[in-house]
Amino acid sequence: MITKQLDTKYSQSPGNIVSDMDGEKVMLSVSNGKYYNLGELGGEIWELMKEPITIQELVTTLQTQYNVDQIDCQSHVSDFLSQLLEQGLVSIHS
Repeated sequence: MITKQLDTKYSQSPGNIVSDMDGEKVMLSVSNGKYYNLGELGGEIWELMKEPITIQELVTTLQTQYNVDQIDCQSHVSDFLSQLLEQGLVSIHS
């Protein structure tokens, strides 16, 4: 089951306005009128999702940039994407 999740492709949903504030990404969802602070790492993940990308690809990219354990990284990326998905901010591609 976890392998399927790692191979699932995610991308940004349209209709969000994102700006950089002191190194952190802040986003306004036009569809629901809410603001989100993605933070520095969340902003990095957001940028990587301009095109459909798998959790595994995100984790591999983040591991090359940060000294982080693969399991911890997968867990944090999965949790972050789940939160974005709940808010309708990302799309899943089959």
